[in-house]
Amino acid sequence: MIRKTFKISLFIAFSFFSTTFSLINAQEGEAKITTAVPFLQVAADARSGGMADQGVATAPDVFSQQWNSSKYAFALREIGVGLSITPYLTKIVDDITLMNLSGYKKLDDRSAVAASFRYFSLGEIEFRESGTSQAFIQKPNEMSFDVSYSLKLNEYLAMSVAARYLRSDLKLQTLANSDANPGSSFGMDITGYFQSEETQFARYSGRWRAGFAITNIGPKMKYSEGQESFIPTNLRIGGGYDFKIDEFNVIRASLEFSKLLVPTPELSIDVNGDGEITADEIQSYQDYVDSHSAIGSIFTSFADAPGGFSEELREFTTSIGAEYIYDDVFALRAGYFNEHEDKGGRKFFSFGAGFTYTSVSIDMSYLFSTSSVPSPLEGTLRFGLTFQLGQEYLNY
Repeated sequence: MIRKTFKISLFIAFSFFSTTFSLINAQEGEAKITTAVPFLQVAADARSGGMADQGVATAPDVFSQQWNSSKYAFALREIGVGLSITPYLTKIVDDITLMNLSGYKKLDDRSAVAASFRYFSLGEIEFRESGTSQAFIQKPNEMSFDVSYSLKLNEYLAMSVAARYLRSDLKLQTLANSDANPGSSFGMDITGYFQSEETQFARYSGRWRAGFAITNIGPKMKYSEGQESFIPTNLRIGGGYDFKIDEFNVIRASLEFSKLLVPTPELSIDVNGDGEITADEIQSYQDYVDSHSAIGSIFTSFADAPGGFSEELREFTTSIGAEYIYDDVFALRAGYFNEHEDKGGRKFFSFGAGFTYTSVSIDMSYLFSTSSVPSPLEGTLRFGLTFQLGQEYLNY
């Protein structure tokens, strides 16, 4: 009963974060940007998780849909299918999980189609109106489903478009709140990926990689009349280099930057800073959301921070990662992720490993937080299982 009661409190906090669009006070008076469906920003596969949430310019894999679907045009196998599981808040509960099912099919050497399904379950929550009333069993969840098409524009450059359906069902259905409805929206991705030819440098050869992705371009998520929030429209850019030491050993290093393309609020929702959120403060923030369009904010988000250009720079996150591959069979990965303290304060090291036997790959990763802000993935092992089948495309 204590565990369930704590889960209710945890869920209410999470629901308030996602459905009433709250902002928490950050250091130096700056407000942290929040959006609906924040699970879209979590690395849903173990390979990316092992390299500090990188994926826009890393080598193609089955789970490229979340990061940069253009990479599928450079995939080395005709068909790929993968499943990943990410336990969440494992130090508190054992039934909150992010699951990702992805797959692609190359149509020819130049093009590919792909689809993925992500499901974020907050487990079962037992809710009671009073200590003696009948229990309501709630299963809050969020999900996304998307499809993409990628095409090589030439031997080295590919672009892609993707369409995504979003659904957020976090409101508790109770006798006092029987009209709670899920929120829904849709988004589009526009991405690009560059992969150079292999060139010789002294005793080793190498290849440059670069990519960009503008993801989740779409309207605000609407939960009910008068309750809307921005979806996490995001810009990612990155680059990397593959050091092919010899026939068996390859080291891939990457650097990536990302930024939310949504308005920067001038104030926290808790305007007076007393720790209590009033109805007037919620309405004030909702008026602020209503006064900004989703598409227009993509362009104004680079110059709307109250603190000017210096605050805009603090809204960028940075990650650096590397991957060592031995004979296309064994992989070791590591990375570091940094977000400014005023804008969330996520800072962590990540580590990962992978093993491939014929057409089957198994990956896992682990996160170690270095921030004073607790990470919901602290101490969590992420797992991924992929199958790659069909014709081989020897373009690497």
